[in-house]
Amino acid sequence: MLLDLREIIEVPGREAPFECELSAEALRFDSVVGYKAPPKAVGRVFNQAGILTLEGTLCADMTCLCDRCGTEFDSVKVQKLNAYISDGDSDDPEAFVLDGDGLDLEETLSTLFILDMETKILCDPDCKGLCSGCGANLNLGPCGCRKEIDPRLAVLEQLLDK
Repeated sequence: MLLDLREIIEVPGREAPFECELSAEALRFDSVVGYKAPPKAVGRVFNQAGILTLEGTLCADMTCLCDRCGTEFDSVKVQKLNAYISDGDSDDPEAFVLDGDGLDLEETLSTLFILDMETKILCDPDCKGLCSGCGANLNLGPCGCRKEIDPRLAVLEQLLDK
């Protein structure tokens, strides 16, 4: 979706509102099983003293797979959007470049979403993960495995057995 910015590029104080649904296909991650609805962004691009800025909110309702324990869980990601837009003359590597007099919203919003995505998606910040011995989910309780003793301390264990 190309957002036409002709009306605001040269006029400080003007703004162009937008509302956009993103393609779930473009936002594929290993830990995201699926989206309950297409991610949706609402916001505006405004001209403040000749500098174009995009601001708004992006909301994604997802079903995720925990990277630590493998459990599926529902997650809602609400992301504040804030980006600068350049006409191509800027050396700022973080600025998004205009396509003529417009901005490719889908590409810009998808990039912002991907850059803000967590590298590890967890069902809970305190997720205990899986037992390395038997594979039991440690969030559900302790497993039946006996803790392995460091071979260097095996002699001390013999003292406990007596």
